[in-house]
Amino acid sequence: MKELPEMGRADEWAPLVIRTDWTDDSAWREVVAELGRVADVREWESPAHLIDDRRWDGVTGDEALVAAARDEELSVVFLADGVTMRSPLRPLLALDLGADDDQDLDPVYYQELIDASPARDVRVVPGAVHMVHGNLQLANLDFREFAEAAAADPEGVVRDETP
Repeated sequence: MKELPEMGRADEWAPLVIRTDWTDDSAWREVVAELGRVADVREWESPAHLIDDRRWDGVTGDEALVAAARDEELSVVFLADGVTMRSPLRPLLALDLGADDDQDLDPVYYQELIDASPARDVRVVPGAVHMVHGNLQLANLDFREFAEAAAADPEGVVRDETP
């Protein structure tokens, strides 16, 4: 794995979005604009922390997980990868940093959760990034619930239905 730069996220309520694909600058600008629009409409949302650094070019999900795990307060990281740049929905790849949390569960009560292989990633439209991040930070929902929502969506993405 290559050495990746520090992320320097100052606000734990700011979703972390890392650009890992440089094939389409206009697609990236669309993602950034949508993230900003959500933060503008809902003043309680922190602006997304964007990493737009070519040293992240081509970074895989596994590499991003290792780098993001350095931030102990982070529960999810979002990647703007090749799929993001090619799809008209611009879905970001959300990676669960808490997927190993099931290891501490008591098997007497939680065997079903322990036996189920946890979803580690899901596609999220930019307009839903703040909702996913906030709910995971507050532990209102877990990553599995977002994976189920994406599975039920006709295009396989998580959307924010909040007005």
